[in-house]
Amino acid sequence: MSETVRLPHKPDTPLSYRFVPGQGPLSTSYLIVFLNGLIIPQTGWQATIDDLYRRRAEHSRSDSRPSLLTYDRYGQGESARDPADEQHGGSHNIHEVVSDLHVLGQEIWKIKSRRFLEEQRGEENGGKGMMPKLVFVANSIGCVIARLYAETYPGTVASLLLLDSNIANSDLVSVFPDPDASGFDPAVLPKDVTVDDLRRTRAAYTANFHPSVPNPEHLDRLNIAELLPYSDSPKLTGLKDSKGPWITVVGHDWETFAEEGLRGSMNVPKSLTNTFMNPAWGRYNEGLARLTDKERARGPVIATGCGHFIQRDDPAFVARLIEELLRDIEARLQNQ
Repeated sequence: MSETVRLPHKPDTPLSYRFVPGQGPLSTSYLIVFLNGLIIPQTGWQATIDDLYRRRAEHSRSDSRPSLLTYDRYGQGESARDPADEQHGGSHNIHEVVSDLHVLGQEIWKIKSRRFLEEQRGEENGGKGMMPKLVFVANSIGCVIARLYAETYPGTVASLLLLDSNIANSDLVSVFPDPDASGFDPAVLPKDVTVDDLRRTRAAYTANFHPSVPNPEHLDRLNIAELLPYSDSPKLTGLKDSKGPWITVVGHDWETFAEEGLRGSMNVPKSLTNTFMNPAWGRYNEGLARLTDKERARGPVIATGCGHFIQRDDPAFVARLIEELLRDIEARLQNQ
């Protein structure tokens, strides 16, 4: 069941979250934070969390597990609208989101970890632990938030599981050639696609996905491409060993994504998606895997049968990837 918290810098505005305490050594040293996209709120992670706990119970030799945190950003799900909107013309930017996340992590850890430690260790030791190492599990624009957080607060993020990140440096429309540009050659189009199909697809992407399109969260996305112009830089800093964090990059299944585009309201020809959008997204994911040291990167891994919302389409697959991350963390702890 979710709860609400009022952050110190926004004391009049409730933020909805759910905190699941861990147990054992990992519970006091690591915190898994789930970062939503624009569409699916924190409840979208529940099936993954349920499967993760089942896997830990059935297959893990360790009874240690980290605490988990899900939340709805301001203006999303069960959270109230961001009060910063009133000060910035009706919206807030992604820096505001990253800052809110940082404060939320501090507050929740202070409140929940202190209470948990008091119960486990006694009053005199409660709440004296340092902030945990963060593990981000993110989808869509949540991956952009994870990157910017790790960049803004270097040395705090141990691992990132990036599930079909937004292409942060693109408006998505320009992924497709412009039929009205000088020098456009219709020969670049698949044989079953007309120039009118291309023009209609670009118009649909403009109406639905361009950064200028308003969203219920009132998140202004116009400067994201400027903040993150490259998929593979700047390199991220991990914990105190001067190397980057452990990163797993996961991409959607090209065929599933193309099929959803065809059957959805935009009715995008599959061959158009497979000729332009899917390859561009694949190259972007390859860049994300270069944000850290080569030996700490995995992927891009393709989520077979999944569209953009991988945690919705295959929560068990996401749970397995998290479990693998946890096993790697435990192995590193044992070798220290």
